[in-house]
Formats: sequence, C-alpha cells, structure tokens
Amino acid sequence: MENMENRYLDRLSDLYPTIAAASTEIINLQAILNLPKGTEHFLTDVHGEDEAFSHVLRNGSGAVRSKIEDVFGNTMSVKDKKALATLIYYPKAKMEQVKRTESNMDDWYRVNLYRLIEVSKRAASKYTRSKVRKSLPKDFSYVIEELITEKAEVSDKESYYNEIISTIIRIGRAEEFIAAISELIQRLVVDHLHIVGDIYDRGPGPHLIMDKLLKYHSVDIQWGNHDVVWMGAAAGQLGCIANVIRICARYGNLDIIEDGYGINLLPLATFAMRMYKDDPCTCFKLKGTDRPESDEMQMNLRIHKAISIIQFKVEGQIIERQKGFHLENRALLHKIDYQKGTINLEGKEYKLLDTNFPTIDPKNPYKLTSEEEEIMDRLVHAFVGCEKLQEHMRFLLAKGGLYKVYNNNLLYHGCVPLDAKGNLKEVEIFGKKYRGKALYDVLESYVRKGFFALDPKEREDGKDTMWYIWLHPDSPLFGKNKMATFERYFLAEKETHIEKKNPYYALLENETVVDNIMIEFGLDPKEDTHIVNGHVPVKRKDGESPIKCNGKVMVIDGGFSRAYQKETGIAGYTLVYNSYGLLLVAHEPFESTEAAIKKENDIHSETVVVTRVNERRLVGDTDAGRKLKEQIKDLEWLLASYRNGQIIEKL
Repeated sequence: MENMENRYLDRLSDLYPTIAAASTEIINLQAILNLPKGTEHFLTDVHGEDEAFSHVLRNGSGAVRSKIEDVFGNTMSVKDKKALATLIYYPKAKMEQVKRTESNMDDWYRVNLYRLIEVSKRAASKYTRSKVRKSLPKDFSYVIEELITEKAEVSDKESYYNEIISTIIRIGRAEEFIAAISELIQRLVVDHLHIVGDIYDRGPGPHLIMDKLLKYHSVDIQWGNHDVVWMGAAAGQLGCIANVIRICARYGNLDIIEDGYGINLLPLATFAMRMYKDDPCTCFKLKGTDRPESDEMQMNLRIHKAISIIQFKVEGQIIERQKGFHLENRALLHKIDYQKGTINLEGKEYKLLDTNFPTIDPKNPYKLTSEEEEIMDRLVHAFVGCEKLQEHMRFLLAKGGLYKVYNNNLLYHGCVPLDAKGNLKEVEIFGKKYRGKALYDVLESYVRKGFFALDPKEREDGKDTMWYIWLHPDSPLFGKNKMATFERYFLAEKETHIEKKNPYYALLENETVVDNIMIEFGLDPKEDTHIVNGHVPVKRKDGESPIKCNGKVMVIDGGFSRAYQKETGIAGYTLVYNSYGLLLVAHEPFESTEAAIKKENDIHSETVVVTRVNERRLVGDTDAGRKLKEQIKDLEWLLASYRNGQIIEKL
C-alpha cells in the first residue's frame, strides 16, 4: 500500500514538479471553489423540433435577454434591446438584413460592437479567465480577451479599446468579429446542458439536433424510449427499424431517413405502391398535419401500412424468440379471423377497420414474404452501414445513459417502475430479477452490449433489449401496460386504445415514495434534492403543474413537439439551475427562425421560481467542486511530501 502511495505521489510530482507549482495550483483551485456555480439547462422531449430547440439554445431560455437587461437597464430602448438580442441569436442573418436598410454600416458596427463587448463581460464575469479563454473563438481569442478583461496597466483604456474597435472595422473584420462574440455570449450563458430524453421522432429535424449537440461545449443525455428505438435500429434490430420507419411515415417525416441519413427507402416504397395499389389506407393517415392529399401523400400512406404490417410480423417473431419478455399478449396477428374481418381480444370480438392483408398468410401470420425479407435485409444493411447515423448513436452512447445523478438532482426520462403500493417493482431480465437503480443499470449494460459485445448471443440479446426498452410495460422508459399501436390503427373502440400508466405517475405527490426513489439512487431527500423527469406531457391548459411533491419532482415535458401543443397549451419547459436557485421556464410556440430574424420575435417565456437559495451556490457546492476539493487534498499531501523530504522537487 505504501509503495502504491509513493508511486501516486511520484506521478503527481510529474505534473507539479516543485513546491511553487503545487502551491500555485492549490491557490488556483481554492479560488475556483468560491466562484458562482455555472448555469445548467434541462430540456426534454424535444422530438425533432430543431428550429425551436436551436432558438432556446441561442437565447439560453431568456438568459441572454436577462444579461442585456442587467447591463443596459433603462439606458436602452425596448426596441434596441430586442434588436441586440436578435443579433446575438442570429448574428450573420441579422447583419444581412441590416445591410439592406442601414446607410452607415461602420457606425452600426461600432455601436453594436461596444454593446456586445459589455454583454460578453457580464456573461463571462462568473468564470475564471482560464475557462473564458478556452471558450474563445480561435480567430479572435486574443482581441476578445483584451476587450472583455479589465487591464489596470493601461492608462488610457478608452483610447486603447477605441483603437481596437476602429481597426476591426477598418480592416473589414467587423462582421466576423460580431459573429464570434455573439456565439461566445451564447456559450457563456449556459455552462452545461442536460437533455432528459426523446430527441427523436415526431418533428422533422432530430438529425439536425444531433449535429448541434455534437458540437456543444458541455452536454449529457438521458436516453428516452424514442432515442433507444433509434439506437436499436442503428444496431440492426428488425423491430426497432420497423418502428422507426413507421413513426417517420406516421408524422410525414420520411425525409429524416432518406435525406437526413441517406437511407434508401425506394425498395420499400416500390413494394408498398404495388401491394396496396388500390387500397386507400385510410387507417394510416398522417398525424399532426393538415396537408392536402397528393401523390406523395398517397405513397406515404402505403409505405406507412406496408411497414406497419412488417412491424407486427417481426415483433411477433421477437416475442416468440424472447419468451422471457412475457409479451405473448402483444402478438396479435394470429388472433385475427381473416374471413370475418374480426379480432378476439381478452374474450371480446372486435370488427377491424381494415381487412386488406395481402402479405399475411393466416396459417403463418408472422412469416415475412420473400420480398419483405429482402427489404428488411437491405434496411438492416443500410441502417448499420450509415456513417452519420452511427456517429450520432456513438455520441448517444458516449454522452448518455438511462439516468444521471448531477449536483443533487436525479435525471431520468420515464419512470422508476413501482407496484401499486409504491414499492420498487421487481422485474425479470434474462432470468434474473432487478429493481430500482439495479434495473436501470442492467438495462443500460445490455444496450451497450447490443453495440459492443463480442459474444453473438449477448449482442443479439442487447439488440432485443433496446426493443424491450421501447415498449415493455416494465421498461423505465415506457411505463405503460401496453403500446396499443395495432389497436389504434385497426379498432374504433377507444377502450382498446387505453394505455394504463405505471403506478409511479399516480404516486408522484407521495413524499415517502419520492424520498425512497432518491435514496435508491444515492441521494439524501433531507438535502435540496430533486427528480427531473420527462416523457409524459404536462397538460398545463387543464391546470396541471409540472412541479410536484412540494417541489421535489419536476416533470418538464411541456409539449416541445408541435403534435402535443394542443394537449399541453404551451410549447415546452426549460429548467434552469443557476447560482441563485431553480427556475422553470414555460415557452410559447416558436413561429420560425425567419420570423425571429425579420420581426425580432423571441420565444415568449414565463418564468417560475421553483427554489431560491439563501446563499448563492458556489462551485464548491457542486459535484465538480467536490472533485476539486479532492485534488486540493492530494496537492496538499504532495506539498507536505516535498517539505518533509519524502518527494524531491524536479527542478
């Protein structure tokens, strides 16, 4: 043990080879502990709404406007503040618009450069100079650092700064500089971003959101069931591939697959158009759109039906193969009376709304036709071989997981499965039983096995687990007794469409239950701890509150997806955790990026204070602060070792 300690000290001395170096680092780290904590943003269920998502990132859920207000207060008109905010959000597009009407651009550049410098000073004020320096754009790092850092040694600061600004304008670099400093402000107002699940499906641009997240400076992701089904598709799991294509067809977003990821759907489209040529496919109309009928729409309906039938077949095969999933009641094709056009569910006969099943063999209903098999083989090859999709999924694997504990907050997308009494529900996974945190951990391990396991059986089980997570009643990311996809398509009776939620959702106001969940994940409910949750839209228009259990739980799915905004009455929530406490921001619908630039329309947001701390939270109060304290302790140990002669300085 003593030998290991000596080796550790020797390695540490390589980094800090002298008493002076170790002392300087201790002083630096101790100072950082006393800075205000950085601002965290929590978003969930963005569901492919890339324009609204991008705007919320750009405006920091109102943080940019707040900085402008702090700096300029009553010294600037409301109109000028809006214009400055829009410039920070969309610098290049805004400058193009201004150039069409502004007669003296040099004056405009000068005024706005000074304004942006003041806002950036305020945004950078709670960070170390080192951290700000790392955030600076490469092309202008030195100049921006000069402008936003007080320089006591410069006797005539005003003249010094004026000359820098004048030179930037004179040499024709004003526009590039404005864009760079605007992007710096955007970066500084949000220190860390949490995405609490469901980046994918419904909206048109999940791939564009993923591209933005790939470049984001600090982010973690808690997978949602819609993310995991895409992960399963990328791993080549047939049920996940069929679900991904079906949902894109259902929302009129097949462009995501074809244009966003370059996956060829022509074989499926050709098959669908031939097989359902004279079928109106009325049960497969698009959701959330009022677009008129067209040839493209007709093709979409047929693709939608073709892939849905394929999905029901391959899911029946998975259920047969993975008997431990206990999903026999969700294999429905063999329960259809194809002559009568009815289905028997739980002892009751229902009339089907659609009875045209040219690809189903009633004697072997889950068998794919040879053409369907060929289509699925090609799709597996395309999904697994798509470089961009694989890059996005690797990012989800690297930055994501099923849950995260961060700064005394427990983040997960769906629910912790409970029984009716509020106890952690025991769930069987491949012959062993798990509950609570252990259930999350084992499911996450199988997701990773689906991509990386060397053993073929483990890899296949991992792939099937992603499909399990997508729709199983005991999945923490689904949390309902069934996914009634078949019933919603084929049966008129609403009773068959009901998906009963796990008791978790009815017990969110029960403090004992919530406290036990926190304890299960290693949190102390007596401290200022919270659960941050997504998945189920909060119907604010009906008076439902996202803040539950006396502020211990926040369900922040407010309908970012346009398809849910009629249900929720708003267009999403953002949770903001800064040094003063927790703020919940409710957003109104975002018109468009074009309107935001031309009309200077921001997302109107209403902010509610969830908790306000008596003393401002510092870096020392965070998880990062705890790590810094450990580093200080180790460095003080090294310092003592230098001074008592145990370690020799490396001069």
